[in-house]
Amino acid sequence: MKRRLRVLSFLPVIAFALLAPLEWRANERKSELGVYEGYSTPIYSEWIRNSEYITVSDGTKLAADIFRPARNNTPVSEPLPAIWIEHRYRRAFSRDGSLVTELDQQPWLQTMVQHGYVVAAVDVRGSGASFGTWSGPYQPREATDGYDVTEWLAKQPWCNGKVGMFGRSYMAANQFLAAGKTPPHLKAIFPEMPTFDLYSSVYSGGIFRQDYVANWDQKLNSQDTDRPAVPVDDDQQGVILGKAVRAHNANANVLTMASRLAYRDSHDQQQNAEPYIDWNPIKFLPQINRSGVAIYQLSGWFDLRPRDALLWFNNLRVPQKLIIGPWFHLQSNGLDLGAERLRWFDYWLKGIDNGMMSGDPIHYYTIGASSEKAWRSTAQWPLPDQKLTSYYFQGDSGSGSAKNAGGLDLQSPSAAAGQNDYPVDYGTTTGLSTRWTAGYGGPAGYHAMTDNDGKALTYTTAPLVSMLEVTGHPIAHLWLSSTASDADVFVYLEDVDEQGNSRYVTEGALRASHRAVSEPVFNNIGLPYHRSFSADVKPLPSGEPVELVLDLSPISYVFNKGHRLRIALTGADKDNAQTIPMSPAPVITIYRNIKYASHVILPLIPIAADEASQPGLNQTEKSAVFSPSHLLQWRSLIILLTAMIVVTALIKGRKFIRHV
Repeated sequence: MKRRLRVLSFLPVIAFALLAPLEWRANERKSELGVYEGYSTPIYSEWIRNSEYITVSDGTKLAADIFRPARNNTPVSEPLPAIWIEHRYRRAFSRDGSLVTELDQQPWLQTMVQHGYVVAAVDVRGSGASFGTWSGPYQPREATDGYDVTEWLAKQPWCNGKVGMFGRSYMAANQFLAAGKTPPHLKAIFPEMPTFDLYSSVYSGGIFRQDYVANWDQKLNSQDTDRPAVPVDDDQQGVILGKAVRAHNANANVLTMASRLAYRDSHDQQQNAEPYIDWNPIKFLPQINRSGVAIYQLSGWFDLRPRDALLWFNNLRVPQKLIIGPWFHLQSNGLDLGAERLRWFDYWLKGIDNGMMSGDPIHYYTIGASSEKAWRSTAQWPLPDQKLTSYYFQGDSGSGSAKNAGGLDLQSPSAAAGQNDYPVDYGTTTGLSTRWTAGYGGPAGYHAMTDNDGKALTYTTAPLVSMLEVTGHPIAHLWLSSTASDADVFVYLEDVDEQGNSRYVTEGALRASHRAVSEPVFNNIGLPYHRSFSADVKPLPSGEPVELVLDLSPISYVFNKGHRLRIALTGADKDNAQTIPMSPAPVITIYRNIKYASHVILPLIPIAADEASQPGLNQTEKSAVFSPSHLLQWRSLIILLTAMIVVTALIKGRKFIRHV
């Protein structure tokens, strides 16, 4: 009997031994990509929004929403760090009679407030409820506004003087502009999918992205005048808002402006500026590097501008980090980006030693890699172990293209003659769901390229005998001539499976008259730079081969064993770029001989034998399986079961004693 009681007395100890590791694991501190636990806790459950005008240095009034942590419906008095967004798409608006604020659109900001941050959203001048007119993207006055608002926030009694910025796309570039004005209280920014070079965003390779610009322009016009932001608190009747919106009628029309500014040095008479030079974000690069502002970028392989993010990275000399995922413009799925932002701002604005800056500065996702090894890191870009490998265009390979089924392999041509004539098909297209449509909020995700390949010139490898990883910037060297004085050339890298289905991987484009290669004033990481000044533009010589050198958008991608690599060439992308049709359609000749050896250089990365591309848990599924919430559910269940065992045993023990 005594032995049984002794066993019962040890049950609480046994339960503690079982539960303690779970308790310690639940409270364990973690700080790594997309995971942030134990360093920072939510201390506020309420917040108060107030909306007012901030008067900047030239007297213009900018509408601002300010969200402050609160207790018992009263803003807290202690000074806190502030983060803000210089908003181009309305800081707040009405939907079906309900107010939609920035905290509603980006729920991670609610977490920031709960963790002790003030959050502000400010309408860009000429937009939302702000006064002034908008003269075009990234104008210097917006940079000054960024300085003014940052310093205004820092001086408020509820701010501790440490300010950060956040935002995606247009609002990402504005963070660089603000940093370029070196406001003393701006400590850290988190620009997502930013612009580095304005010209290449509008004219990639000299080819006008008319559909993208037109849809973006329509969105701006609608939000600036027809569906403006809500008024500030002191303007419930919208009288002040009405005055501000009337001024927006004088805003620049981006489509009209861009249509007449075809070269990098084009001068806009109305603005008396060279927008691609005077308003270019990289103009502020020296000042940004002097500012010391810490910068954490996010981009996606299928974003409009992953190259821009990598160019920023290689030209910045400030503390910095970079994430590139398998995403389109408005995506970041599979990663807890809210945790990553909190980790960043906790480190730089609160001084929490969470190891944010330890480890490699770049994290990138390799598409097609095994799920456990898809997220990778590096200290430099391009990758130091890349092997630049040339794949040459060959003759007929029988791979099934209606126009041409050329081969693609490592052997350079040895024949004195070899060429393919391609009558331009103006019906070729990558479709209505692309990186370009996603750029203005349209559909994202490429359809199969198989049909388009049937209208293209294609050059395809034999089936791969092993997996092949391409990570970096593919570069095409094309020798061509044309029956016309110019040609738009679109180059696609594709993945062809065993059934012949072709999948988009990445692309590049160049107008032949813009083929001149220049030396840039920044670090272009060895990529061909087409300055595209009006003086650089030259027509194609009649019947004479010339070389076009262009880079494709960077990518990290694994091709499976048995698949084929394909390069597809077209003379148009009718749904995503403006190519003016000619009648009759010109004939482009691609040369593939010993003298004019067209080829593409791929950055190949050694691939480990154990990195077979097998189905596995993606990042979101991992988080669901191994999340702390699941751990706590198991912990609660074990506690309940242990308590039931202990109580039952004690009751039986007492009965046994009474019986004895």
